[in-house]
Amino acid sequence: MGSTESGDQHVQDLGSGKTDQRPVRLGGALVTLVEPHRGSEVAYNRWYERDHFYAGCMIGAWTISGARFVATRDLKELRYPADSPVAPDAEAGSFLALYWVLAGRFGEWMQWGSEQVKWLHENGRMFADRDHIHTLMYRFRTEYEAPDGVPVELALDHRSPYVVLVIGEPADGRTLDDVDAWFGEQPLPGVVGAEFTAIPLPGDSAPGVRADSAANRFSQLWFVDDEITDIWEEKFAGLGERFASAGLGRLVLVAPFRATVPGTDTYTDQIW
Repeated sequence: MGSTESGDQHVQDLGSGKTDQRPVRLGGALVTLVEPHRGSEVAYNRWYERDHFYAGCMIGAWTISGARFVATRDLKELRYPADSPVAPDAEAGSFLALYWVLAGRFGEWMQWGSEQVKWLHENGRMFADRDHIHTLMYRFRTEYEAPDGVPVELALDHRSPYVVLVIGEPADGRTLDDVDAWFGEQPLPGVVGAEFTAIPLPGDSAPGVRADSAANRFSQLWFVDDEITDIWEEKFAGLGERFASAGLGRLVLVAPFRATVPGTDTYTDQIW
């Protein structure tokens, strides 16, 4: 009887608006940036969204949510720097998939994912005509949330029309705490900004997976509800220069993407 009362009280607390505890917490993310071979973009899009999006990640226990984005050629023109070690070819990395994983279960999820991808390979459920540009597991570090904004755990389900992927490396003598403090003072737009730190891929990761990951590299995702072209120059175009001028390090990739339209091949004819 006591346990039932305790459970009922917990429900009442949540129903009374006492949600500051946020019992469902983000633990980490899979960030995968992939380029289909030319001529295979439609087939790749259909395979990924109709099979791999679910079979490769979403059916796994502890997956909170997932979403896909695409870089059309107009958005690729906004990317920088030109000598990015993450995406050396500015045209490569057309499709971005993001997956949120529950805190406390990240290690289990990574193990399951490795085993699941092996199974998919063994059963002919993979797609050969594609290249991994950057696929890496990231541990969640912090969020930059506007007052009464969307919590990071809901960022993918909120379905913002754009996301900006920012990957950087702190300068010698600078810490991620310094980075956090600086970005926390920046008037960047978006529903929420989330920051992650890289986790090395396991030695038995899937064939063909490529991840350029410096040991101290961080990744950020800025979810934008505004029209990206309206705010790019003011908010993002000079972000790398401002970050470097502050003596914090360098941004090795700043790249915008727009949300895909599930169930359609929208944008597959606009990526090059």
